[in-house]
Amino acid sequence: MLLVGCLRQGLALARDFRLDLGWLTSAAWSYVSDSVWEPIAPPARPNTERSQTAAAALVELLSALARRQHEHRTVTADRLTTVVNTGLLPTDLHEMAVYYLAKAQRDIGHSDASRQGMQLVADGGGRLAPAARRGLAHLARLAGDFPDAYDTARTLGWEGRHHRVEGDILWPHGDMERAAAAYEAARHEAEQHNVVGERATSQAQRAFVLAFTNPDAADDELHLAQQLLTGLGLRATTLTTKIAAIVRDAGAISSLEPVRLLRAEISNAGLKAAEAALELAVCFHHAVRDDFDKLSAAISRLQSLTRGGDYAYYVDIARFMADRALSGDSAARWLDGEQPTRSRWRSLVTVRREYLRNAR
Repeated sequence: MLLVGCLRQGLALARDFRLDLGWLTSAAWSYVSDSVWEPIAPPARPNTERSQTAAAALVELLSALARRQHEHRTVTADRLTTVVNTGLLPTDLHEMAVYYLAKAQRDIGHSDASRQGMQLVADGGGRLAPAARRGLAHLARLAGDFPDAYDTARTLGWEGRHHRVEGDILWPHGDMERAAAAYEAARHEAEQHNVVGERATSQAQRAFVLAFTNPDAADDELHLAQQLLTGLGLRATTLTTKIAAIVRDAGAISSLEPVRLLRAEISNAGLKAAEAALELAVCFHHAVRDDFDKLSAAISRLQSLTRGGDYAYYVDIARFMADRALSGDSAARWLDGEQPTRSRWRSLVTVRREYLRNAR
């Protein structure tokens, strides 16, 4: 809170009196390092020219990063594009704007533009280069190129959040236990480095993957994730916990009204990853219940969502769950091949059915 208070005052003074950034640069980096996103922008000042100084550009940059937790990602992308185009920020803060613009572009499905931004920041070798390399690994994963994503993940280290990236690669293969262990390692590393946002995100992902394998254990994991999210404005991570709750209850859900409400919430956020993950959770529910028609409809929704290519392998996963043949050639390159991945996902469905029979 001291940092936030100092930034609010310092940004206002620098903006209104056209001062150099000075210590505000270091403070801005401290602000983004925790992923807490406490609102930071000072009040608007009448008759102040917007984005005509480095301080004004920094105000807009940090404001856009905080507001993205409450706005559609297209709004965030537009605001950050404006900041980048001013050319007023010093190199390291310019790369901050480019990096977060690339993240927003990935969130709304503009993967080619995102890849260009991530590559620029990675090549620059600055503070966000490890995060940008992580972004490139994510983009490879979104395209279904798991070997490339995994090779990159092994080079990232803590700065690139290597354990979380590994978990993100493993769970689409149905390898939930290894993914959960990777997320747990990511959470421990975040605790050691006192990065509370990363700690909450890693725990939410752990809860999500364990929801597929052990609904009882998922309760405790979700409770911990919700505790760690207290006081943090992490919209995407909060949505992950809500999707995890759908997965935990798959096969036993009596009404899909919560899914409808969650679809609307995710749509308002503009997060393609969450949209696809929710539909995959719905596919899991219908596969467990062996409802052919409803699963077919859910797969059709997934196909529409992933028509651009990102997350297209989710359609494959949905077919694996129901032990259906793929409808055509798949672009996914699985780490250990299609058949082992198919078997793991099919097993998750059959194990859930057995769990529900024993619970009656």
